[in-house]
Amino acid sequence: MQRLMVPFDGSDDSARALHHAIGMAKATPALEIVLVHAHEESLGLGVTNEYVPAEMVAEIQRAHSEQVLKRAEAILKEAGVAYTKEILVGHVAAVIADRAAQLGCVGIVMGARGLSGIERLALGSISTKVVHLASVPVTVVK
Repeated sequence: MQRLMVPFDGSDDSARALHHAIGMAKATPALEIVLVHAHEESLGLGVTNEYVPAEMVAEIQRAHSEQVLKRAEAILKEAGVAYTKEILVGHVAAVIADRAAQLGCVGIVMGARGLSGIERLALGSISTKVVHLASVPVTVVK
């Protein structure tokens, strides 16, 4: 079975990307979607570091990621498309690109964040970074 990675952050853009990937999966029955939510590792700075254990912060982040993925899972179940899910932790663009390569994904389908031109120049976007880092084709859906 071939795999297609779909990073999902809960935004409308990521939902559109998921629907696009579902269309691809329905057209290619041997295609499984790898649904991922990626987030940066908590640095535990300031007061948080002193009063909240790292394990508790990690659990809060995991619970948040699971909540974000629930919306996508409901869409996938309704569509009847095979999928697996993962939560990735680290530099978001890098962990998405690296995990897609590790899994042998045939591509990545992800949403654009919709940053303004100035914000994109100053900050860059995750989707742009994934395009540059990935060793597989990346489709960015608006």
